[in-house]
Amino acid sequence: MGNIAIKLEKISKRYHIGRTQGNYQTLRDSISNAFVAPFRRVYKLLKGQATGAAELDEIIWALKDINIEIKQGEIVGLIGRNGAGKSTLLKILSRITEPTEGYAEIYGRVGSLLEVGTGFHPELTGRENIFLSGAILGMRKDEIIRKFDEIVAFAEIEKFIDTPVKHYSSGMYLRLAFAVAAHLEPEILLVDEVLAVGDARFQKKCISKMQDVGKEGRTVLFVSHNMPAVSKLCERAILLEKGRIIQDGPSHEVIKDYLSLDSKVASMREWDIIQAPGSSIVRLISIKIITDEGVVNDSFDISKSVGLQMEYEVLKPGYILLPHFHVDNEEGIRVFVTLDQDPIWKHKARSAGHYVSTAWIPGNFLTEGLFFVSAAIATMEPVELQVHEHQAVAFHVYEDAHVESARGNYLGRIKGVVRPLLQWTTLYKPNGNSKVRDKY
Repeated sequence: MGNIAIKLEKISKRYHIGRTQGNYQTLRDSISNAFVAPFRRVYKLLKGQATGAAELDEIIWALKDINIEIKQGEIVGLIGRNGAGKSTLLKILSRITEPTEGYAEIYGRVGSLLEVGTGFHPELTGRENIFLSGAILGMRKDEIIRKFDEIVAFAEIEKFIDTPVKHYSSGMYLRLAFAVAAHLEPEILLVDEVLAVGDARFQKKCISKMQDVGKEGRTVLFVSHNMPAVSKLCERAILLEKGRIIQDGPSHEVIKDYLSLDSKVASMREWDIIQAPGSSIVRLISIKIITDEGVVNDSFDISKSVGLQMEYEVLKPGYILLPHFHVDNEEGIRVFVTLDQDPIWKHKARSAGHYVSTAWIPGNFLTEGLFFVSAAIATMEPVELQVHEHQAVAFHVYEDAHVESARGNYLGRIKGVVRPLLQWTTLYKPNGNSKVRDKY
């Protein structure tokens, strides 16, 4: 298949609702089901629901008609809301479960990290579990020995390597499990939402390792709800919704569509005053990303200004308020924090009522990429946070390749947290007018 690592053709997975999966059933299960079955049927009749053989038609498709091709060396993000089918798809690729319809072709050895401590035996030590997990992955003993010290160093559990893993914390479990899966050189690495267990430093370490895996020509399929991590790690992302693929393309575009699933657009969040986040002092009504014309937008040319706007209701008068925005880039790095500096309201107690505060990011300031905006309001004297909506909205900054700009003839994306258009001056003097220092 050339450079194809994973190929899925019309993969579907069906589950029966309320039925025990598989053929194995204990005696206790059989007796319990026989006892409650008549009562269950009476209840369904009273509710007007189907009973008997019709019950067998109560099914749910966790996946339906999934077609995907992933090339060798690609790092692909798989995103979607809970229940979208992400973990089911990874279980099929890991051969934990079989598809109801369709087939999957996998070209290479697969390493799976679907949940913390997958494949570990709690009574065995960390050392023994490295060899056990490596054997499950199909590694030879000499390969495991060669990588052993590197795995232990990455996991940072040297002191506990000969301790049974049942005594490990969830973080220690995670570090060792990821270290084994990433270092034993599978051609294909499947990673489910396990990095959420680790601290920020370890998450960064894992992302760096997965980037190295991709550079080595191996394939990574990464499931996560951490959009900055997906955006940083994956150039391509696949969005699942109700078991179907609804978007497959550049990660920043797919993430934008994913964020828009729960709101009108990714660049706007609104709440009813009764359900609005906040306190008895102030409630947040909306957060918007707007253009110069006041139009809500989620994509901006790099030369255009971006408006960060929050609406809020002050319920109790007499408090000095400090509205502020936090802006993070797609790598999870805090780009800046901006505080309300409006001279009319600075250090002034506010009356009850409706307020709209807007902060403007000038054009040619942010670099290209995806940005996440958090909105918060604090009271002063004393300083207390009243509301904080973390990464509530997002917007994308792009540069039109056909428009003359500061990029000039430079190809590729210019790195950096910001990319300001600074004023340059260059002083030139012809060689004839310049003095040459004598050599001593």
